[in-house]
Amino acid sequence: MSRRMQKVEGDCLTLSIEEAAAKLGVSRDAGYRAAKRGQIPVIEVGRLKRVPRARFERLLNEGE
Repeated sequence: MSRRMQKVEGDCLTLSIEEAAAKLGVSRDAGYRAAKRGQIPVIEVGRLKRVPRARFERLLNEGE
């Protein structure tokens, strides 16, 4: 397993868009629309889209 795919403190370094949407309390489709608009940070690996956990959590904490 590469270092990028290793788990940190039991958590994966990335979330799926579905997981990020669930944490936001929105539907899967709303999550994909937000990712397409750039409201949810996304990295692309080939056709796979993943949400970097650290950037996502920083985004959520900005409103505090």
